[in-house]
Amino acid sequence: MDMRVLLISALLGFVSHIRAKTESNVCTSATAKTCGECIQIGPQCVWCKDPDFKFSRCDDKESLEKAGCAVVDIENPRGNVTIDKNKPVTNRKTEGGANLRPEEITQIQPQKLTLNLRSGEPQKFTLMFKRAEDYPIDLYFLMDLSDSMRSNLENVKNLGADLAKEMRHITKDLRIGFGSFLEKLAMPFILMTPKYLVNPCFPNDCTAPFSYKNVLSLTNDSTLFTKEVSKQKTSGNLDSPEAGFDAIMQAVVCTKEIGWRNVTRLLVFSTDAGFHFAGDGKLGGIVRPNDGKCHLDKNMYTMSTHFDYPSISQLVDTLSDNNIQTIFAVTEPFRALYQELSALIPKSTVGTLSASSTNVIQLIIDAYNSLSAEVILEHTRLPPGVSISYVSHCKNGVSRKDESGQTCSNISIGDEVKFDIEITAKGCPSNGNSETIKIKPLGFNEEVEVVLNFICKCECHKDGIPNSPSCHFGNGTLECGICRCNEGRLGRLCECSQNEVESDDLDANCRVGKETEVCSNNGVCLCGTCECKKRDNPEERYSGKFCECDNFSCDRSNNKLCGGHGRCECKKCICDANYTGSACDCSLDTSTCLASNKQICNGRGKCECGACKCTDPKFEGPKCEICPTCSRICTERKDCVECRQFGMGSKKHTCEKECSNFSVIPVNKKEDLPQAINQPHINHCKERDPNDCWFFFTYATKNDDKIEVHVAEEKECPSGPDIIPIVAGVVAGIVLIGLALLLIWKLIMIIHDRREFAKFEKEKMNAKWDTGENPIYKSAVTTVVNPQYEKN
Repeated sequence: MDMRVLLISALLGFVSHIRAKTESNVCTSATAKTCGECIQIGPQCVWCKDPDFKFSRCDDKESLEKAGCAVVDIENPRGNVTIDKNKPVTNRKTEGGANLRPEEITQIQPQKLTLNLRSGEPQKFTLMFKRAEDYPIDLYFLMDLSDSMRSNLENVKNLGADLAKEMRHITKDLRIGFGSFLEKLAMPFILMTPKYLVNPCFPNDCTAPFSYKNVLSLTNDSTLFTKEVSKQKTSGNLDSPEAGFDAIMQAVVCTKEIGWRNVTRLLVFSTDAGFHFAGDGKLGGIVRPNDGKCHLDKNMYTMSTHFDYPSISQLVDTLSDNNIQTIFAVTEPFRALYQELSALIPKSTVGTLSASSTNVIQLIIDAYNSLSAEVILEHTRLPPGVSISYVSHCKNGVSRKDESGQTCSNISIGDEVKFDIEITAKGCPSNGNSETIKIKPLGFNEEVEVVLNFICKCECHKDGIPNSPSCHFGNGTLECGICRCNEGRLGRLCECSQNEVESDDLDANCRVGKETEVCSNNGVCLCGTCECKKRDNPEERYSGKFCECDNFSCDRSNNKLCGGHGRCECKKCICDANYTGSACDCSLDTSTCLASNKQICNGRGKCECGACKCTDPKFEGPKCEICPTCSRICTERKDCVECRQFGMGSKKHTCEKECSNFSVIPVNKKEDLPQAINQPHINHCKERDPNDCWFFFTYATKNDDKIEVHVAEEKECPSGPDIIPIVAGVVAGIVLIGLALLLIWKLIMIIHDRREFAKFEKEKMNAKWDTGENPIYKSAVTTVVNPQYEKN
């Protein structure tokens, strides 16, 4: 007996598990036909390769195990990360110091990885970056030689030796070069008359105009730099913007001519004007887009009149592809313009140029430190369906993710930072081949090679048995537990030949009528017979000759098929006993309609589907026990209750005649009145008598339509106001208000008197005559003094 109970419990548990799976289960709802299709749905989907397995082969691992698929028969390939090249980052203090060549220095680790990617399963790895000490630098100074830059040219002539001296604390391996630019040799950019083509600054002395000239390729001889730059003279053109973009393009792409090494590359761009960009060349009839290739002949750009200026986006891509970090040294009026340009060019900065060689050197050093202090990772184009995300771990425990995860700032020489990188594939590429992407820090020549291999097939595909007897006498390959039919064969076991019956006749045998779907769109037609689709839930199935029936599309009630009181057969409910309706949701049992008085619906209705339907329009409720309109009895019975209980009211003289149709049951207090808990259909009333007192009563309508009234003998009368506190408060208020008014009046008078007295004192001090003398009095005596009297 106990064993039977255990088996039943286990079966019920399995059925409950299957029912809990809904069509949101992506593994089963995708209806994968092969193991390869299954594992591409998502990392949670696995395949059962057991040939005898009868349920859906593509499902999650737990479901397949519970359905009876052995663990050894489950195909579940997983992705992984393999590090192919992992040279540690260089520590020059312990690894040979200055003896290391540039190509022997490592700043990023690892250098090569292989990722096996399964659809939807992310693979993670970590990159470490460290700025190497004493790393070589190539610095190319590109200068605008229009005549307005004459004073700045003088400062640059002594730049080489001073710059090498100042940058010794950064690197001992510095190479420096110089190039100059002016404008395209076409109207309206320059004046094309012969005289001005020789000396555009006439009558002043200038060199002939040119577009771009590589004056000195990169060298570590600072004396040679000073010598060559000293030979340079300015030139002139007509418009303010210059051909700086042409010069940058040639200086970047002409790697061999300029002498760029695979080290830190700096391009210092110095000008006091704006720039022309793509489209401006049309003014001179130059319409061919810039091809982004090197066109130097004897160090001169020869195709300035053949190709338009580069576009900004073209320039950005070229600088990034060649690991060039750009420093814009410009005059103050154009600083804002180049700030906007710098915002579009990664690893670039802007400094203000002044008439001092010391300023230029300090500008370059500050700009280099600013650019080198920020590490920005970038990657090449990703294959379709592949995504990548970064999380950076910078100095002082600072971590960033999302768009900021590719960047670390304030990095000094010798600092190590880490980047956690996650790569995820969605599906497999159409060609199924591996792809390679590269990740590198902007402005640096080193990069990480990442090989992406896509897991598109299961291991069991390699173990397929061609012409297996299990596939209808060898008409297919038994692969991962299913038959992959040979050409011209059909069916789950390849039992049908396409040549046996024409396709039109084959489909006609699988239709109910000419206008209907093949196999009711619930199956496939194989050999003229419908093979119905299988559902995710083994309990649900299609049936019938044309798969026209199913046992799960019947009406539901309370989210249960056939209300849980019947079974579904060919889309129609077959109800259990005592139930009816399209969803078996109508109960024939009347016990739920039985009222407390043992009557069906209190005798005021009939029982339908286990619920009362009231026939008396005055009543409602689960058992027709509620009378909403009966609440008027409070006002209708007020006078009768008042005269019957208290002997007062408007009907006290006609009480016996008009108020004899109900009984009155007195109680002491309103708390003693019957409560709704004990009698659910009782109504409570509260009314006011002529003395403004409240009295309380209840009424209830019985089955015989008689009214039973309970009345509380104790009333609630309002108490009168306390006169003494009110009078005392009024008197006190009047007295206080009077005193306050007197004090205010007294204060006003004091202030007024003091102001008048002060005014009097002020007028007294300002008087110009003394009150002791008469100002209009004049003496009648005149005194005359002889000035010579004392001398005699």
